[in-house]
Amino acid sequence: MITPAKLLRTTLLTVAVSAVCMIGASAASGVGTVNTDALRLRNEANTTSTILATASEGDTVVILEDAGNGWYKVDYNTVEGYMSGEYLTVSAQADVTIGYGLVQTGGSTLNVRSGPGTTYSKVTTLNDNAVVTIVGINNGWYKIKTSSGAVGYVSSEYMVTCKDSAGSRGDGTTAVAVASDSSMGQQIVSYAKQFLGVPYVYGGNGPNSFDCSGFTSYIYRHFGYTLNRTASTQLSNGVAVSKSELQPGDLVFFRYNTSYPASHVGIYIGNGQFIHASTNKYQVQIDQLMTGHYANVYIAARRIL
Repeated sequence: MITPAKLLRTTLLTVAVSAVCMIGASAASGVGTVNTDALRLRNEANTTSTILATASEGDTVVILEDAGNGWYKVDYNTVEGYMSGEYLTVSAQADVTIGYGLVQTGGSTLNVRSGPGTTYSKVTTLNDNAVVTIVGINNGWYKIKTSSGAVGYVSSEYMVTCKDSAGSRGDGTTAVAVASDSSMGQQIVSYAKQFLGVPYVYGGNGPNSFDCSGFTSYIYRHFGYTLNRTASTQLSNGVAVSKSELQPGDLVFFRYNTSYPASHVGIYIGNGQFIHASTNKYQVQIDQLMTGHYANVYIAARRIL
């Protein structure tokens, strides 16, 4: 799998570390509201596929397309997946705060219109990589609010959802990060340590609970990297690295008594230690990699950066 790390070595990052955004999102067609206690987001349109996240009653999702057989492809908290339409109240338009959006026009400016269509008057323009607040959807158009307070509509084809606010970036535009791979690894480690003590829950995607691969996926997604969802499939992310060459931020893998290629994954933090969502004490914790139990079940490492 080709990761955004390849781009980091050859180009300036177009997404700031403090405002990480999802790349390659589909255009929105509407909004869905969860009408059951809990609704699972899955990586395929069926009840047996991997669970990516769990939404609560009243949560909103961006409807990206009708996937057929009663399922919708959706964007939930910047993660794309599939939800059963049986438990979604779907509307083509709604005024509801969805989160933040990053303009992606390939260098051009984006017109903000007074209504959801190209025939409406122009309110203002947004530069490529500007970040705004998304406050609604109307038939494939996002209703947005800029940092200056202007409100209008932009086509969802030219915007992707973000995890963090534009305000945290000062001027509301995408900062340029020119960071070495090693310093990025330290940033990943520092961010991961903020979750020490968070409970381990099977299928947990964060931030209130994690399983092992849910933890690594969540941490890397904060920095703009998309990992596969399970420990075994994360073995195909990044490039192989030997145990003697480990750097902070590298993924480390383990295998217990299983036929799967890997059954556990964590993040190397340096000094022979790694951080992971552990099934030992059922929490995010730091353990020794080079000695003891984990040294005996260690199988591989992958470098994402």
